[in-house]
Amino acid sequence: MRVLVAIPAKDEELTIGSIVTLCKEHGDVLVIDDGSSDRTARIAELCGAKVLRHETNMGKAKALKAAFTYALEHNYDILVCLDADGQHNPDDIPSLLELVVNDEADFVIGSRSRRGIPKYRVFGQKVLDVLTRFASGVNITDSQSGFRVLNRTALKCLKNFESNGYGIESEMIVYLAGKIRIKEKTINVRYDVPNKHKRNPFTHGMEVLNTIIGIIGYRRPLISFGLTGSILSIAGLAFGLWAFSTYYAIGKLPYGPSLASALLLILGLLMIVSGLILNSLVQIVKNSGKT
Repeated sequence: MRVLVAIPAKDEELTIGSIVTLCKEHGDVLVIDDGSSDRTARIAELCGAKVLRHETNMGKAKALKAAFTYALEHNYDILVCLDADGQHNPDDIPSLLELVVNDEADFVIGSRSRRGIPKYRVFGQKVLDVLTRFASGVNITDSQSGFRVLNRTALKCLKNFESNGYGIESEMIVYLAGKIRIKEKTINVRYDVPNKHKRNPFTHGMEVLNTIIGIIGYRRPLISFGLTGSILSIAGLAFGLWAFSTYYAIGKLPYGPSLASALLLILGLLMIVSGLILNSLVQIVKNSGKT
């Protein structure tokens, strides 16, 4: 089988050389240089990698989609994706490849150890994992891992896949769920890398969270809108009960709780109705796709 190892990279001149060299033991290497201002592309080429260069930073999603297209156009059987910062160990590639080569999976995710990670990041990752499982229906323990292996079947499924943000890891899982076989395999990982965080972890996490919530709202509107609307309606009833109790006790209607009750009840009921309507539309689209 022809294996291509794809490495999205931006300003990773300190690590890209060793990563490319180690990856060459397992297949051809493609580096997608996403607008680097240093010598990332040059070093990758000197180490024997094919380099696709984005003149400006277009984001990880664009870089990965370029790798998907390249792998399909050049008739590779398997695509391995991993990060350029040294966090992933290329020596783990064979263990992930094994599941695909043995026809046990079409898409394998490297599940990272969480030892040594700050607790706030572990919490954030768990939240994203839970929401990704909820959106996709796939039991994934590390939805944000960038170490992944895809066979040609998975790559063909991604032909029309669209993603532009940092939520591509979760979006891929949701998009491929139910279409192919998805599995996980434990990998080694290191966090003492030269470029630890190019972006603020909180900002990054919030962007991914926003993406997943949007997916859930689109795929399961009755649950997302209905649940939120029910919570708001209950809060509105609680404020209404407080206002009524106060009026009964002192003979005066409290302005604040009364207004809050009315607003929350109206908003909650609107969201419940919206969820019902959107859910009906989703069912209509799904049924029309089957006929």
